[in-house]
Amino acid sequence: MTKFIRAYRIINILSLDIALGAVISASFFARLFEVVILPQGLISLGLTVWIIYTADHLLDARKLFQDASTARHRFHQRHAKALLMLMIIAFIIDVTQIYLIRNIVFTAGLGLAFLVGIYFLIQQRIGYLKELLGTMLYTSGVVLIPLSVKNQLSLSVILLILQFGVTAWINLLLFSLIDQPKDEIDKHQSFATSLGQETTKKALVFLFLANAGLAISQLFLFPSVTMATIIITLMNTMLLLIFLRRDFFEREDRYRLLGDAVFLMPLIYLLF
Repeated sequence: MTKFIRAYRIINILSLDIALGAVISASFFARLFEVVILPQGLISLGLTVWIIYTADHLLDARKLFQDASTARHRFHQRHAKALLMLMIIAFIIDVTQIYLIRNIVFTAGLGLAFLVGIYFLIQQRIGYLKELLGTMLYTSGVVLIPLSVKNQLSLSVILLILQFGVTAWINLLLFSLIDQPKDEIDKHQSFATSLGQETTKKALVFLFLANAGLAISQLFLFPSVTMATIIITLMNTMLLLIFLRRDFFEREDRYRLLGDAVFLMPLIYLLF
């Protein structure tokens, strides 16, 4: 088990689990939308998410003149050249896959890429909005391919997208809350460094309650998506556990290992 945790820790630091989670989540919504995502679409999504997250970490690490306070940023400081080379290789592969995807998906992807570019330009000046904008971009990336090829959505699926988005927002705010002391040392902007821990805790409680309300409504109004609703509820339950036991999960960055792993949980839906 220890070897597995060590291996997964490296996977997590490299954001590989985040990229895989995006691919699994996109497949989850494709199943709900009753559409098929071509392999090149999934490859492109995974590579794009990995490139964005790695670029974000490298930019954060580059701004520091001392060793970073977090293991993730220290890793990106020490292996910046190797990671940059891997990003270039990933980008080349990504471009070849993008060339093969459907035109309607390509057009939507260009629009999202433009928004991502703007995000990178302004991320150091958006303060408490950083997590919200990050959530919107991540959720948009996950549902972009299914939405591009689906002509009509039911209210139940729209609510599931909203639940998923709120879950992603909770994830980022939770990390912001736990990382606040280190972020302040490294001068990283976040919701918690901008508005403080108490406001962040209140925002998290509100979002947990909002998602619980959405889940209960879904279960009563739309029994056809019960399994999908349960999966997203389980994701929120794991994040709630981290929130309630922050002292335990803060040790050895356990909160990141479990917090990012929750986006692998839609695989249960795909398997059954």
